[in-house]
Amino acid sequence: MSWERLQILTLMMPASKYRTLWLDSWSYKAVQPSDEESTKIEIIEYSGMIRPFPRTLHRATRLLLVLLVFGTLIYSGLYLSVDYRRKIPQANRVLSESHINAQARAQLDINWSNYAYTQYVTDPTYLRNSLMIFESLHRLGSKADRLMMHPEQWSAESNTSEAGLLRKARDVYNVKLQPVHVKRFENDGSTWAESFTKLFAFNQTQYQRVISLDSDATVLQSMDELFFLPRAPVAMPRAYWIDDSFSTQLVVIEPSALEFERIQHAFEHRTMIEFDMEIMNQLYGQDCLILPHRRYDLVTGEFRSKEHDRYLGSSSEIWDARKVLEEVSYLHFSDWPYPKPWSEYSDVTHAKLQPPCQRNSLDEEDCSTRDVWNQIYLDFMRRRQEVCGSKFIPD
Repeated sequence: MSWERLQILTLMMPASKYRTLWLDSWSYKAVQPSDEESTKIEIIEYSGMIRPFPRTLHRATRLLLVLLVFGTLIYSGLYLSVDYRRKIPQANRVLSESHINAQARAQLDINWSNYAYTQYVTDPTYLRNSLMIFESLHRLGSKADRLMMHPEQWSAESNTSEAGLLRKARDVYNVKLQPVHVKRFENDGSTWAESFTKLFAFNQTQYQRVISLDSDATVLQSMDELFFLPRAPVAMPRAYWIDDSFSTQLVVIEPSALEFERIQHAFEHRTMIEFDMEIMNQLYGQDCLILPHRRYDLVTGEFRSKEHDRYLGSSSEIWDARKVLEEVSYLHFSDWPYPKPWSEYSDVTHAKLQPPCQRNSLDEEDCSTRDVWNQIYLDFMRRRQEVCGSKFIPD
């Protein structure tokens, strides 16, 4: 094809075809056009035709696009394939008690050293509470490991009262002791700020799964079945006493160094009113597994409440305090303005704040709720004396 013919054809073609023909013809043409012909082509191009891109630019552009697409595919594949980042369908998040029990029964040849209950202690008071939790798990026959995270400056071999309790935890209740650096936050000396330490449970990667328990509570039944839930980074019960929130009083965790790093980052960038519950809801509230609160997170304040619809999940079910206590595994002491059971309080305060008796359907006085509530607090004081000694009982 002569150069003049090629020039005429390009005038008759759309820009895209001109560009293609120019590149194809240029690559196969043995003789370069003359200066005069080149001048004509430039005039043609400036008069409205699109100037063809240099060959090197096309190669660079194609290479960049290939790398961009390839990189996007790799990132998407990795992101979607990692277990701890997967989105759990809403329909599969809520776990029934029957489902949890069925999952546990299906487990064979369990290596219990892969699972643990974890406790964190930041001061002597919560050390005693933690010891009581581990005593309960030991007495109830729980098979999983027991791990206590305590301030690094404490030593089980010293002569302090705290050291004696650490030794008892280790030697009597088979608790593994792990010193940790207790994280404190600037301009905030509250106990809540120290609760960051409980989230060290995320960093216990020697275990496949751990159950983190707040120690201001009572364990009434073993909860070993929770170790065999469907895979998920976190499982929490609903905080049924408030709207749209999960409770961190009991959390089932798949330990992960990456998730622990996320927790640390969130705490370092928190607001002054955000603590462990707020952080956990922020990070996992949209895709955690949901535990039934009726079994795994009853608060003592429920016995003093006038309405029980939130806890029962129904306005038609009749409140039965004794039945409720029999079915629950974990009971948390949260009963404001009534003090924590290890705190000092007067008989006047107790009489004023205990649940009142009610009139039942037969117009008879029913004090069962008050009796159960008093039983809970008396049982705590009895066990505290047995486990920790009489000197830790308030006057």
